[in-house]
Amino acid sequence: MPSHNKLTAMAYNLLKGKKGIIFGALNSQSIAWKVAQRAVQEGAEIVLTNSPLALRMGELNALAEECNAPVIPADVTSNDDVQNLFTKSMEHFNGGVDFVLHSIGMSINVRKGIPYYENNYEFTHKGFDISALSLHRVLATAMKMDAINEWGSVVALTYIAGQRVFPDYNDMADNKAALESIARNFGYFYGKKNKVRVNTISQSPTLTTAGSGVKGFGGFIDYADKMSPLGNADADQCADYCVSLFSDFTRMVTMQNLFHDGGFSFTGVSQEVMESMGK
Repeated sequence: MPSHNKLTAMAYNLLKGKKGIIFGALNSQSIAWKVAQRAVQEGAEIVLTNSPLALRMGELNALAEECNAPVIPADVTSNDDVQNLFTKSMEHFNGGVDFVLHSIGMSINVRKGIPYYENNYEFTHKGFDISALSLHRVLATAMKMDAINEWGSVVALTYIAGQRVFPDYNDMADNKAALESIARNFGYFYGKKNKVRVNTISQSPTLTTAGSGVKGFGGFIDYADKMSPLGNADADQCADYCVSLFSDFTRMVTMQNLFHDGGFSFTGVSQEVMESMGK
């Protein structure tokens, strides 16, 4: 059986002629980085965007060069920045976009090690604005500007902590729950208006810059791997899944929270976890 790496080396032209915007690539560990590479391999043209601060910290210029993509900075908490991003992207593509990846999340409470029950609400508001409300802002702006083409696809990355409690995930769990709700609601309104579909992917815990900020993350990745019959899905596999959702093969999939986690979400307990508890 071919290894996963051999599979991803193959291209099927699934996104030939499509244009997209990728939010949130920071470095080569980022899922958004892998999605950008995979989309271009599949024939898409893309625009890359991140906050001005992330652009200073990250390595996005290397990805831009590799993907032959312009970088347009945008602070997702600013209406003007988001509008400017769509204006410049439409000028670059000479028309609308066919897909958008929202891969944005940040919690100051997590960064500062403040427990959930002692959250600083100013930090909470900031994190909510960046992690969840940004999807609303992006989609509301796109709708007003008619920026996403008919049968376009929007994917936002989320995590199962939106449904279940993972103590150290903190207020990011609230952000993800709200993000999923925004995706469902916009899936309805944007679907009625222009057949644009909006989904969230609930990915396995993945060792990214954002993920590694959560306390005990390494141990949790190991636990999730033991719980999932297929093991954890990695960032490359998530990129493959995103591409399938940007493609025309998933035109009737919308308003869904899609678990991409090797079966973790529906496993009560696994043999490996029971055995490790019995030691």
